[in-house]
Amino acid sequence: MDYLNTTHDVYKAAALTPDVGLCCTTTPIWQFPGLQIPTIMQEMNYGCGSTVHPRDLVNNPKILYVGVGGGMELLQFSYFSRQKGGVVGIDVVDEMLTASRNNFKIAAEQNDWFDPSFVELKKGDALQLPVPDSSIDVAAQNCLFNIFKQEELKQALAEMYRVLKPHGRLVMSDPTCEQPMNDSLRDDERLRALCLSGAIPLQAYLQLLTEVGFGTLEVRARRPYRILDPAHYPTREMIYIESVEVCAIKDPMPDDGPCIFTGKSAIYYGNEDYFDDHQGHVLLQNQPLAVCDKTAAKLANLDRSDLFISEATFHYDGGGCC
Repeated sequence: MDYLNTTHDVYKAAALTPDVGLCCTTTPIWQFPGLQIPTIMQEMNYGCGSTVHPRDLVNNPKILYVGVGGGMELLQFSYFSRQKGGVVGIDVVDEMLTASRNNFKIAAEQNDWFDPSFVELKKGDALQLPVPDSSIDVAAQNCLFNIFKQEELKQALAEMYRVLKPHGRLVMSDPTCEQPMNDSLRDDERLRALCLSGAIPLQAYLQLLTEVGFGTLEVRARRPYRILDPAHYPTREMIYIESVEVCAIKDPMPDDGPCIFTGKSAIYYGNEDYFDDHQGHVLLQNQPLAVCDKTAAKLANLDRSDLFISEATFHYDGGGCC
């Protein structure tokens, strides 16, 4: 796993000297009343999206964040879990942990509600988390797991599943790519560390999550991220990379397979007040209902002229069928 040593070196350098262009997120930074995010944290925002969703963060959750960066999302999580050790940050790079500690001192000066004790920083490996079983309500990682090759990625996901409580949530943001990449790209350790050549297709990404046991998946956003072009990278064709935000919920696995929400909706537009499929789904007349891909397929197979099933928008924001 020599490529992990390269990753360590890249992020050690990024901790010692903030690298604003290391990752480029197209997601606006969450702004909450009374929350001031220090400039240094924004400069060290080494992610491709956001893992902070207020609807996940109710009742003072215990939160785990792997790959601390400059501490920005740890600070945002602390906004919702204002208790000693309410947020646990794990990183394998000593310099990144030190940088985050220093940044939290600045955050405490700018936010009278924040106490650095809200965040517990630990040195640890995503492949062997120093966290007890079933102890976390919300786990998160941003643009880290795409660095791993498949066997390490499976192990990292299994570790997240292990530490989550039943019905706990794993919120992730990672690059994905539908095009095949050549070996020169895949084997380039620096490009992998830079969150580029480790990107895999979205369906493969979702399948890995269900294989470790997550019974419900939500695809919350899918956005343009990067272009790898022949003039700058070892490829003969232009490769388009997107970033995806996914929430995997530690629900029991249904007998007929996982519920995967990719932003599809069903609309009943018949003459009755509602349509009941007698499978637990009631559609009010001309009112869209968010449905998982499994339910969408079952409704489509009914071959009714008064049911419309939308295509996936790859944006799901709750209120679904399951």
